[in-house]
Amino acid sequence: MGGYRFPSCSGLREFSRQRSLVHDNTKIPEACEKSGLESLPGGNRSGRWERRTYKIVLSYHGGSFDGWQKQRGLNTVQGSIEKSLGEFVDEKKAKLLKDKSLPVEGCAVVAGRTDKGVTALGQVCSFYTWRKDVEPQHIELAVNTAAPRRLRAVSVSEVSRSFHPNFSAKWRRYLYIFPFNDGENGELSEGTRKNVDKICSKANSACRSKGFGNDIGNEDLQSFILSDEDDDYEAGNKQVSFEVSRVNQFLQLLEGKLLSYKMFARDTKASRNIGPPTECFLYHARASLARLKGADHQGGRNVMCIELVANRFLRKMVRVLVATSIREAAAGSEQDVLMKLMDSTCRRATAPPAPPDGLCLVDVGYTDFNPATCLIKKGS
Repeated sequence: MGGYRFPSCSGLREFSRQRSLVHDNTKIPEACEKSGLESLPGGNRSGRWERRTYKIVLSYHGGSFDGWQKQRGLNTVQGSIEKSLGEFVDEKKAKLLKDKSLPVEGCAVVAGRTDKGVTALGQVCSFYTWRKDVEPQHIELAVNTAAPRRLRAVSVSEVSRSFHPNFSAKWRRYLYIFPFNDGENGELSEGTRKNVDKICSKANSACRSKGFGNDIGNEDLQSFILSDEDDDYEAGNKQVSFEVSRVNQFLQLLEGKLLSYKMFARDTKASRNIGPPTECFLYHARASLARLKGADHQGGRNVMCIELVANRFLRKMVRVLVATSIREAAAGSEQDVLMKLMDSTCRRATAPPAPPDGLCLVDVGYTDFNPATCLIKKGS
């Protein structure tokens, strides 16, 4: 992505503070708690109930890692976490790993794997051990020393054995921050002052018959829509414009509906391309123009924020949905265009994924979704 720096330093801290005010997901539902340790007579634990499970809420910078999933030879979040948890593995498991000539590392189960470059403020994973001397603060210290300034344990708590960070989750929240140019040297243009909802910028675009790729505003984001290996666009330079309010209208039509998003997914197995595995329910889908303060631009910088909250997301679904919404807004499409694309038979009908740099997993919820916690409010 060239020299573009996602405004994580000041921007993520700001959103992190908002998140801590509106939503605290460090506890799991009461039903899960009752089905665990507290349901045992006298609180005693024996046999399989001796296993202690810990919920770890994580924050990490996506640009510092090669994604979540552990892969040989790559610097991944899961790899760093599991290595730090190695000191808490019980003796029996440690012996089994050593006998197989494997490193003594813990096993972290996650709420949802993030792609390379995607940042997280409230990712959730769990770890279990049969050791009785492990305390939450021990795990927090180990995680925080694994990759300082790049990975942090926001909180660690012991939870019921029945807790699963993925299957127990009721919703996930993503926030995509997309920067715009405001004239030269980051200054507001006259047109932006008069109508802050309308963004005009230079772009690369292709004719609509070939997919209409575009590249909004920043030379460091040249691969915004033209980066998909499966698509070969011939692009030319011309002026395009779109209204953030139009993107917002597209997304709002998806709220409160159970729909199949297979056309917006990428890299999924054929067995998961039909039926319920492709269905998602969006609780909240909004776009809004904001001004983000940062050291890179005096006076701040105009950004478009897209907030998506759903019970689940398919592989690269958020990035494809964002890219397609922008493409269709620039093309002047009808308001129900995203709904119509659901019925397509080829994924080339939707845009290639937007870059991961501006995407952030804000938090994961284990109680019913509360609209009052939304970052982009109704009417924004």
